[in-house]
Amino acid sequence: MLRVAVSGHRGLSSETTALVEAGIREVLAEHAPDVVGLSCLADGADQIFARAVLQAGGKLEVVIPAEQYRDDLPAEAWDEYDALMSKADRVHRLDFIESTSEAHMAASVFMLDHADELLAVWDGKPARGFGGTADVVAEARTRGMPVRIVWPRGAERE
Repeated sequence: MLRVAVSGHRGLSSETTALVEAGIREVLAEHAPDVVGLSCLADGADQIFARAVLQAGGKLEVVIPAEQYRDDLPAEAWDEYDALMSKADRVHRLDFIESTSEAHMAASVFMLDHADELLAVWDGKPARGFGGTADVVAEARTRGMPVRIVWPRGAERE
């Protein structure tokens, strides 16, 4: 089974969400249902990816960066977070308490350690803070890991 980690932007518009979801489904269709998706379930790309993995018949592994992680997500993302958590085949919890950029990057490194490739929902621009998608892509490339970029024409980042 192919193990795919995800990293990607948050705060996507409904139009961009639809474009990204179609792009992710296209990538996953190449391997479905023989795919395991690794995600932190943040709002945006992480949740879109996790839903697509499950809908493709794959398995979901969740990586929780910190004890306070869920509480630091936008409240409107909690229901989907909880629903996806309930469908996870496996949950990995890191030892961080606070949901910091260091905890998020550690979770991304954990996912890369346990994946065959990275799917990045990325506009190609530098990270807005430590541990952003650009940093995760750079880490994957340093390792020689295959990176698949999904950023369809017409997608925009807020």
